[in-house]
Amino acid sequence: MEVAIYNIKGEDTGRKAQLADEVFAIDANEHAVYLDVKQYLANQRQGTHKSKERSEVSGSTRKLHKQKGGGGSRIGDINSPVLVGGGRVFGPRPRDYRFKLNKKVKSLARKSALTYKVQDNQLIVIEDLNFEAPKTKDFINIAKNLKVDGKKVLLVLPSDNKNVTLSARNVPDAKTMVASNLNTYAIMNSNAVIITESSLDCVNKL
Repeated sequence: MEVAIYNIKGEDTGRKAQLADEVFAIDANEHAVYLDVKQYLANQRQGTHKSKERSEVSGSTRKLHKQKGGGGSRIGDINSPVLVGGGRVFGPRPRDYRFKLNKKVKSLARKSALTYKVQDNQLIVIEDLNFEAPKTKDFINIAKNLKVDGKKVLLVLPSDNKNVTLSARNVPDAKTMVASNLNTYAIMNSNAVIITESSLDCVNKL
């Protein structure tokens, strides 16, 4: 599959970029995408939630009144969950939300996500970027030229580029990522995926 390569002015350079059909034109698997996104979000959870249960609440363990003959309902100590200030029943406990996903499923999910972006015309290939200094205005101008300003933009770079990363950092909904770290969530969470020409070698091998 061939797509046009644009420059930073948003103009077609007349050159074509080759997108691997086994990455950008597969039979997309929606369930694989769902599982990979679910795993990514689960891995972000700290899992440090905790509430005190009956045995952990500070309070006397003395039985409040006798079991029978008092005319009232039976009750235990003041830490009972049915009383104000008592423990919580089946409250949250610290846990690890991470789960395993096979490498082949994750690979299929990434390829499916990229295929969806191509089908929705949300993938753009541009010439390599090289900012002389960090400048947010330069990044905003590129986004405007490519007509993706105001959208969630994912810029894929061949390697870590400090000037480009710093230029995009203050732009709302803009994110930069090295091609080797590309993941399904980042792709699906963007409205426009901009891939630099040098990044294609890595992306085509995902």
